[in-house]
Order: sequence, then C-alpha cells, then structure tokens
Amino acid sequence: MSEKRDGLVWSSGVAWVVSTRGKASNLYPLTRGFAPPNPNPQMLRPVRPAPPRAFLFPLGRYAVNVGYWKDPYLDYFVRLPKERKAPEISRGYYARVQGVGRLLKAFLQKTECNCQIINLGAGMDTLFWKLKDENLLPIKYFEVDFPSIVTRKIHNIKSKPPLSKPIMESHSGESLLMDAHSLDSSRYAIVGADLRELPKLEEKLKKCNMDPDLPTLLLAECVLIYMTQDHSANLLKWVAGMFQAAMFINYEQVNMSDRFGQIMVENLQSRKCSLVGVDDCRSLDSQKERFLQNGWETANAIDMMKAYNCLPKDDVRRIEALEFLDEKELLEQLMQHYCLCWATKDSSNLGEDMLWQGSP
Repeated sequence: MSEKRDGLVWSSGVAWVVSTRGKASNLYPLTRGFAPPNPNPQMLRPVRPAPPRAFLFPLGRYAVNVGYWKDPYLDYFVRLPKERKAPEISRGYYARVQGVGRLLKAFLQKTECNCQIINLGAGMDTLFWKLKDENLLPIKYFEVDFPSIVTRKIHNIKSKPPLSKPIMESHSGESLLMDAHSLDSSRYAIVGADLRELPKLEEKLKKCNMDPDLPTLLLAECVLIYMTQDHSANLLKWVAGMFQAAMFINYEQVNMSDRFGQIMVENLQSRKCSLVGVDDCRSLDSQKERFLQNGWETANAIDMMKAYNCLPKDDVRRIEALEFLDEKELLEQLMQHYCLCWATKDSSNLGEDMLWQGSP
C-alpha cells in the first residue's frame, strides 16, 4: 500500500518522488531506505543528496575523470572512486565549480588581481594551482582548515613535485616557513585553525601576512551549515569588520524547510553529520539576511538550477552528452536545494550583480 502526502509518495515507510513520465514503477526513494521487495534496479535509483565535505572531493575527482571539467591537480590529493556516481550529482558539482569560478574570476578581473583570497574550509581544494596556471593569482592566496586536514595536505604538497613546484616558483624568499599545521610562502599560505576560534584564526592569518587593507575574497563551500548560527554569524561579522573591501562567496544548501530538504537533513544525520546551521538555509532570503545582519552592505543569492541555466550553453550541451540522465526532475529538485550566495562590503558595491545580471 502507498499513499501520497507532502507532495511525495510513501510506501513501506520510505518517501519516493514520482517520475515525470507518470509510470507507477518509476519512483525514486528519498531516504537511505531501499525500494519495496524485488524492485527493478533499472527503474529505481536512490536520491543522493550532496554529502558532507569529507565525501565531496571524491565526487569531484569522479566528475573530472569523466570529463565535466579539467583539474590536473586533484589526482594528487584524492583517489578516483571505484564506483560510478549518479549523473545528477556530477552535473550538480559541475554547476558548483563553474558558478563559483565565474564569481571568483569576476572579482579577480575587477581588482586586477590586486587582492587576496581566503578559502575557508578548503580541504583538498586545488584552486591555487589552477589560478597560477591561468596567470590569475592574487597577491596572496590563503587556505584554512582543521589542523588534521592541513597536515595531510602539507604532506601531499611536500611529497609531490607538481604541487610543490608552483609554490616555489611563485615564492620570493629563500625558504618556506613550515610546521606541522601551516605552510607560508610569498603567494600561498595554508593554516590549521578552527573557524569558531576567531582570535587564534586572526593571529595565524596575520602571521602569514594577511593584509586587511587589500580587497579580499572569502570563499566557503558547504562550511557554514556545519557551524552553529552564532558561530557563523560571528565569523561573518569578524570578516566584515576586518577588511575595508570584501566579497564573500557561500555555496551550500537552501530551501531546507520543505519536505525534500527535511529528508536531506535526515539522510545526513543518519551518517552522523549534524547540520547545526540549517536554520540559515531555509530560503534564499534567509541566506542573504545572515550577511545583511552582520555588517555586509549587499547580498545576492540564486539557487543552483538558475546558476546551471545561466552557464554557457555550448559547454552545458557538452557535459550533458557525457552521461545519460533519464530523470531531469531529480536534477532540478537537487539543484533547487543548493545555492550560491555572494555578499559585498565596500563603497563601490564590489561584485554586486556581477555574475547574473540580466539572466533569466
């Protein structure tokens, strides 16, 4: 027996979304539970909400291997997953990489690279190396993550010449400053710190020559949602007070108060991932409001479906040909539950509407 409620079909205690084709057999489970007994594996696939950050980079590694975008450095940090990933996940990751990249490059263009970038919760991100290849390095690029993550990343950098050589090529000193939880060069620095402990974070960044007077771009991808509202508000307020001109790009979940969003939360909680900041992810308005209430002058937000639809059509057609996607409705639901939010603080509205103005 099944019933329909909250816009979903429920059967055996599991929520399913109905295919747009209207076939009773073509349903998609929205929880970690599986289909009713003896499902047709070709017709039933579990929804895979974007997982916590520990699992994000292997997803990106898979998408790079398939050909969604180029990243010659990710291979040095992340092993290629053995199992195939759902195409809607790879398309979502593609939209994320391209959307964040367009905002970031617009900022670099507007500042003529006379700026600094601080990547919060950077993990195994490879942005520094890609920007160097494109001759788009800012005056200095900083990464921040927990000390255990930073230790692992520094080990990879030290042991792999394709990672260490670009850092040395852009370094003007005789030797790098390095310890177990930090690495500092002329153009690149990585520090181990807790984003909730702002005095220590500020001390470590200033030790690596962070300049409050430079236009500064801060980047956070699936980071703030793992902080309490008070901790994330304190972080945003600290940034707004620290820099004269700043832009903050935040990529994370949105529309989490609807039924689909609630099930995403339950899915992650079942994996021991507590989304303690989820209340700021209720809507695009709540995402913007968190910035406006903490010292930022402008804030904009779009869901990732809109971002995806605004990307260059030729490249979208290219990536859509890589893997067959039989259910667009599933992609749309996932994309509508992630967003790009960007906020600015300066007298000239640095970056406001720089990406999506005039887009449908």
